[in-house]
Amino acid sequence: MRQLWILVSFLVLLGMVFSTLGGPFGKLQGTRRVEMPELVALVEKGEIESVSMRGPAITATTKSGERLSTLGPERSDHYIAYFTEHGVVPSFQRTEEQWVQLASVVLPTLLMAGIAFFVFRQMQAANGRAMNFGKSRARLQAAGGPRVTFADVAGCDEAKQELEEIVLFLKDPQRFTRLGGRVPKGLLLMGAPGSGKTLLARAVAGEAGAPFFNLSGSEFVEMFVGVGASRVRDLFESARRKAPCIIFIDEIDAIGRNRGANVSGGHEEREQTLNQLLVEMDGFEPHDAIILVAATNRPDVLDPALLRPGRFDRRVVVPPPDLRGRIGILRVHAARSPLAPEVDLERIAKGTPGFSGADLASLVNEAALFAAREGKPHIEQGDLDRAKDKVAMGAERRSLLLTPEDRRRTATHEAGHAIVARFVPGCDPVNKITIVPRGFALGLTESLPEERFTESRTFRLAMLALLMGGRSAEEEVFGEQWTGAENDLQRATRLARSMVLLAGMSEALGPVAWGAMQDDSGGPRFGGPDYSARTAERIDDEVRRLLDEAHDRARGVIRAHRAALDAVVEALLETETLDREEFERVVLAAESAAPAP
Repeated sequence: MRQLWILVSFLVLLGMVFSTLGGPFGKLQGTRRVEMPELVALVEKGEIESVSMRGPAITATTKSGERLSTLGPERSDHYIAYFTEHGVVPSFQRTEEQWVQLASVVLPTLLMAGIAFFVFRQMQAANGRAMNFGKSRARLQAAGGPRVTFADVAGCDEAKQELEEIVLFLKDPQRFTRLGGRVPKGLLLMGAPGSGKTLLARAVAGEAGAPFFNLSGSEFVEMFVGVGASRVRDLFESARRKAPCIIFIDEIDAIGRNRGANVSGGHEEREQTLNQLLVEMDGFEPHDAIILVAATNRPDVLDPALLRPGRFDRRVVVPPPDLRGRIGILRVHAARSPLAPEVDLERIAKGTPGFSGADLASLVNEAALFAAREGKPHIEQGDLDRAKDKVAMGAERRSLLLTPEDRRRTATHEAGHAIVARFVPGCDPVNKITIVPRGFALGLTESLPEERFTESRTFRLAMLALLMGGRSAEEEVFGEQWTGAENDLQRATRLARSMVLLAGMSEALGPVAWGAMQDDSGGPRFGGPDYSARTAERIDDEVRRLLDEAHDRARGVIRAHRAALDAVVEALLETETLDREEFERVVLAAESAAPAP
């Protein structure tokens, strides 16, 4: 194509030159070509004003202003004498000047041709990009690159055991196929964000030494219909050339959502992409040497056809790490950093329930940054404690200057939470209290939760009282309500609605899951609620009753232990932060000094 374009450009350029110069020696623009006898006749008639000769080329100008050109013989002495005898003395131009005139025409033409060629190349490049629009954007991690193995993954032992079979298949496929066995083509990793799903998929590829295609579900979908399906086809074609290999699609719910939920119908781009993925996974031509691993934190929205046997028929749950898992994750990340001998990772793990693997990785990284800022040779226990508080509660805002009244109100609010947690059975023990602003909060009370996989009604009622503790303390001390309890009230309301709607912990409504169609915030997920308006009123009444009882319970505890509350407030105003031991010492001293009721 490039050679054809160059040939066409040359022919156009040559035609422009000849049409401009008119013949082998040229013809000026606006000049009429005549034969020599015609020019001689005009000279004899006296109609020629001037004659210019340049070698055999003769150019004449008539008295009317018309320009004429012709070619004379090689030896033109006869015509020079003839023109002179008839009163027209010819002028002569050097032959070399012809090339100057030729260059004045050719060079602009060449410039225009160059511009046209540049534009053509740009159009050709744009056409190439358009041709690659439907190509897969998967990133290939070659087998010889940096490896991630199961030793780099901690906190999900059961998930690793599920994936070991895939590793064995990738290393020795004949071990399974000789007996007619077939390894599942699709593995769906399900878990909360940051639980380690992507890391597990990379570890499978690293253990097996297999090529690893990595991309996100959103990279398939574009505004043009058919592009996503084209990219799916190209992805599997590339994978076949590298088989046996792994294809990892992160956030597959971007293309795998349930079909038919869109008003645009089945021709919507995402559904076309999903259809092509279903065909490639288990269509007319199966591909046993390609294993598709996908990750999502919303398995409930995936299309049933994607989860049927033969496609994603093996589902691996990656849960939040328990205490032993958190210790293992901390050790994995701490192995890259020098630790002081007194560092106790188990203590950090006990104080981080609910942390994901990503949270723990961020904790160790923040501790390393704290130690580096202070020029320490290794990470100390204090650095890890500060990092834990920053990840859990946000960075300190020392620059926020509170008035003495705001500091006292904040100390009273946090002390109310701590006193309720201390004296209400079932609450988790207090680990730290601070009135140093962090994130959006002016103060925080941190508990040390126990490992729980289920929660009793007694525990949830105690949590409701704990959340009402700050507001109750403000009412008892200042006799007025403040906006500092907004977040506590929101959390308490969600907890109470969850008890009534989902857990069946209401005696008035009974063991019914009234919120089967509710999302995590308590609102309807699809359509309206699955209960009547009369039931909705009873639900509201039950939620209000639970919150009122928790409020009364918290105020009763605050009144019974007012001396301890005041002592904790004064200690917070003095030191700003109390740890578990200091809090217990202040409370015991105040309780022993208080008069018996």
